[in-house]
Amino acid sequence: MLVLSHDDVLAALPMRDCIAAIERMFVGLAQGDYFQPLRTRAHPQGNANWMTIMPSARIGSPRLWALKEMVVTPANPARGIDPIQGAVLLHDGDDGRLLAVLSAPALTAIRTAAVSALATRVLARPDARSVAIIGAGVQGRAHVEAMRCVFPQARIRVWSRTQERALALARDCDAEPASSIEEALAGADVVCTVTSAREPVISRAFVAQGCHINAVGSSASTHREIDGATMAAASLFVDRRESTLSESGDYLGALAERAIPGPRHILAELGEVLLGLHPGRTENAEITLFKALGLAIEDLVAAEVAVRIARESGIGQECQW
Repeated sequence: MLVLSHDDVLAALPMRDCIAAIERMFVGLAQGDYFQPLRTRAHPQGNANWMTIMPSARIGSPRLWALKEMVVTPANPARGIDPIQGAVLLHDGDDGRLLAVLSAPALTAIRTAAVSALATRVLARPDARSVAIIGAGVQGRAHVEAMRCVFPQARIRVWSRTQERALALARDCDAEPASSIEEALAGADVVCTVTSAREPVISRAFVAQGCHINAVGSSASTHREIDGATMAAASLFVDRRESTLSESGDYLGALAERAIPGPRHILAELGEVLLGLHPGRTENAEITLFKALGLAIEDLVAAEVAVRIARESGIGQECQW
C-alpha cells in the first residue's frame, strides 16, 4: 500500500495530467462507466464542522473503488489550514485490496481546479483573456494555476473578503489584487467563485456578456455564491444533474426564488458536451455557467494518476497492510 502525504500528492499530480484524466472521466461518466452515488454528510446539530463520506467506483477496466472521508471545518482558514481534512482510499476493484492512501486536502485542491479548467476550455469563449478569481484560499491558488493551463496569457485578478489574502495570492502567483468584487468582475471573460459564502457574492449587474462562470465554492444546499438573476440569465451546465438537484444551494436558491423553471434549466452535463450530445456555448454574447458540486469519481481518477506517477518517480512510502 502506498501512502502519499500532502506534499507527495502535490509532487505526483501535475495539473495538466489531472485535467486530462478528468476529461476522460467525464466522458466515461456520460457513457455509464462509473458508479457515482450522492455524498453522505454527518452533521451533528450545533456543530461547526461536519464529516463527508464520498464513495465511488469505476465499473469499466481497470476496476477501482475509492472512498474520500473528510471533516469540513469552515473556520480553518482563519487558523491557517485547509477547511478540508481527511484521506482518499484507493482499492482494487476486483479483489478489494487497499492500494493507496492519499492526502484529501491536496488531492481535492488539484482535482477541483482541474474540473474548472476543463469546463473553461469547453464552455468559455476561445478568445477569453481576463480571469477573475473570487476567493483567495487553497482553491483560489489552485484555480490560478488551472486557469493558466487554459489561457496562459490571461490577465488574472483576485478578490477576497480578506484583502491581505488577495494581496498575498496575487503576489505569489503574478496576478493582480482587486479592491472590490465589482473591480474583479469588470469585463472578466472567465469568473471562478471559490468562496465559503452562504449568500450570493455574484450579482448579475456585474457579470459581463459572454462571460463563463465556474461556480465552485458552494457544495451544500445551504450555501450560495450566485444570485438568482445570474442563474436565470446563464446557460447552465453541471457536473452531475442528480448532485445539482439535491445539493446545490446556487440552483435550489434560484429555484426557491422562482428565477429558474426547474430541472429543464440545466442544459447538459459536462460529459454530454464532451461527447457532442450538446453543443455547449453557441453565441459569443452568451453567459455560460458551470455548477461544480465535486464528484467522488474525480477523487478516484486523480488518485489513480497520482499513484501511477508516484510509483514511477519513487514518491511516497510503501507500507505493509
